[in-house]
Amino acid sequence: MRSGELAAAAGVNVQTLRYYERRGLLPEPRRSLGGYRDYDEDAVALLRVVKAAQRLGFTLEEVAELLDTGRRRHPTPDLQDRARAKLVEVDQRMEDLARIREGLVQVIDARCDSLTHCTCPDCPLPFIELAAIKERPS
Repeated sequence: MRSGELAAAAGVNVQTLRYYERRGLLPEPRRSLGGYRDYDEDAVALLRVVKAAQRLGFTLEEVAELLDTGRRRHPTPDLQDRARAKLVEVDQRMEDLARIREGLVQVIDARCDSLTHCTCPDCPLPFIELAAIKERPS
């Protein structure tokens, strides 16, 4: 199949195919007599694996390393280790997002109206003190 057909089948665009080829994620395909790229069904499966790994939070660099590990004659259980590490990373990001969410709820509940000159009573934002320090004459 040609580039456009592969891109449609895998749910990506043609520029993504070229980028993945440059990065080594997708092997360079055979060429037709006319010089067109000619992909097989394995390319569709590989692209779907790459996109699925990205949805799990792996970067393209991590995906490339995992694919390389899997292509070896005796693959290592690297995916399990990396999945555990990624899970720790996701949990940390979720904790960070929960803190951010709580701060935003406090700002909304307090009816803050400015980062530097908020008029709400008991403002939860520390920016008021910082702004006051900067406004003091030297």
